[in-house]
Amino acid sequence: MTELRTDRLLLRRWRESDREPWAAMNADPEVREHLGELLTRERSDAVVAAMRADFEARGFGWWALELRETGEFIGRAGLDRVGTDMPFAGVDVGWRLTRAAWGHGYATEAALACLAFGFEALGLPEVLATTTVHNLRSQAVMRRIGMTRDPADDFQDPSVPEGPLRPCVLYRISREDAHGL
Repeated sequence: MTELRTDRLLLRRWRESDREPWAAMNADPEVREHLGELLTRERSDAVVAAMRADFEARGFGWWALELRETGEFIGRAGLDRVGTDMPFAGVDVGWRLTRAAWGHGYATEAALACLAFGFEALGLPEVLATTTVHNLRSQAVMRRIGMTRDPADDFQDPSVPEGPLRPCVLYRISREDAHGL
């Protein structure tokens, strides 16, 4: 499995020691604010197993995110295929960080590494990103990494029940537009 390194981050294979901090993240109401219900430890562990399996099967997916200086687990970042229930298709870039890691530029740094991998190693012509209309922090990261939004692409997430998490925005970046980053 490919590891990605940035100045401050290591995007790497998931370890057993990641399960506890990952579960704590998924039980944090602020981290889950734009994602839906809190996850139990069992569900959180199942997500780790699925992420590992997807990565092994495809050669890309969700990396565990670690601070290089300390070795501290701070979340995940990666690329994933858009679900077949969505009104669009492609590969999505995303991130989820512990609250303590917010506001330090780690999401932007990790996302740029993921974009480079997607365009250079996977040869993707375009990468997408989605979030709820109210998740202004993630939308700011999307803009910082060069993504653009056409409001005509905004959508109602069919995998989410009616409510504030259903209206979503879609951002895009092409390989050509990413070259200047």
